[in-house]
Amino acid sequence: MLTTLRRAEYAELIGLFFLQGAALGMWFVPLSAVLEAHGLAHIRPYAFATSGVAAFVSPLLFGAMADRHASPVKVLRWLALATALAMAAASTAIRFGADVWVTLALIQVHAFCSSPTWSIASTIIFARLADAKKEFGPIRAIATIGWMIGCLAVSALGADRSTLAGYTGAAMWLVVCGFTFWLPALETPKSAVGLTWAQRFGYDALELLKNRDTRVIFLTAALFTVPLAGFYPYTPPHLRELGLERTTAWMSLGQVTEIVGMLALGTMLLKWRLKWILLLGLALGVVRFLFCAIGTPWALVVGVILHGGSFTFVIITAQIYIDQRVDPAWRARAQALMALLNSGFGSMAGYLGTGAWFAVCTTDGRVAWPVFWLGLAAAMAAVGVFFLATYRGRGRPPGQ
Repeated sequence: MLTTLRRAEYAELIGLFFLQGAALGMWFVPLSAVLEAHGLAHIRPYAFATSGVAAFVSPLLFGAMADRHASPVKVLRWLALATALAMAAASTAIRFGADVWVTLALIQVHAFCSSPTWSIASTIIFARLADAKKEFGPIRAIATIGWMIGCLAVSALGADRSTLAGYTGAAMWLVVCGFTFWLPALETPKSAVGLTWAQRFGYDALELLKNRDTRVIFLTAALFTVPLAGFYPYTPPHLRELGLERTTAWMSLGQVTEIVGMLALGTMLLKWRLKWILLLGLALGVVRFLFCAIGTPWALVVGVILHGGSFTFVIITAQIYIDQRVDPAWRARAQALMALLNSGFGSMAGYLGTGAWFAVCTTDGRVAWPVFWLGLAAAMAAVGVFFLATYRGRGRPPGQ
């Protein structure tokens, strides 16, 4: 890989993903516990669903901007700054007990700002790689290491249930913003003259769904995120109920297998059919929830650990597949469309659906955890059946 990229360039890509992974982990992982500690457990499904609401507009809008209006590096810079400010404001509202609707509104603003950042950063990385199949996995693993370091830092600060986690994450986003000044600007985007409003907002990316296999990959990744959405909000309270404190640190164990999976992904993509890699990820997802359903402390920890491999073999494989199948001029919009389907339709349905399922499984404050996790396992198994029945994998789409 170092023969493909200059050492300095490679270090830049590693640094970008590491910092962004840390910033995202510092907010997303402890959010459930922070809300519960401040008497806001009842808005937990809606707080997590804000990312789904944002994903319907934000990624495609800024993806189209990065393809046609401004350098993706500049777009990421301003989004990182806006995310930092919004995260600090939302944390302040939680800390001082602001009105619930004000708090949710600020969390929603944060989601609008942060939602496109991952697809924009991925676009920057993909544009500078010669062979994404070999090179993207190891670089993406650095983001996971950043996520883990961010989670461990939150626990080390004793901020698992404190708004200090949000303030620390906001500071990290400011670092991301500053880091973009070291990144070279990418190719000047195409002129936006004569574009329709659908093209300006990026909704012309829906044309990518016309090809059957591409559509199946998009839909499988989106459906995968539905049961996945129950993992982060509800695993921490289950861990605490079983006596495992420092939940942010325990949750970071899932990134261990994520790193291993990403390091192995390049070799797997060269030797295995994509179909079997995705099915492996879906199978690990089912097994992960089955371990959670056992209900013992170490079984739940095993379920947490299996999360990383499941995520990698489905979501990261799908990202690489899409990058290889679309024209480079559509790269940002393609990644943004995946963000819309995963974080929009998938996560929205997932957070609200698993929230409702959690309520069904709760009686007089006691949660029937085995029933809850078995329901998610069944949903994940259904996604595997859908993919196995619909994906053909018969070569490249015409003209791509």
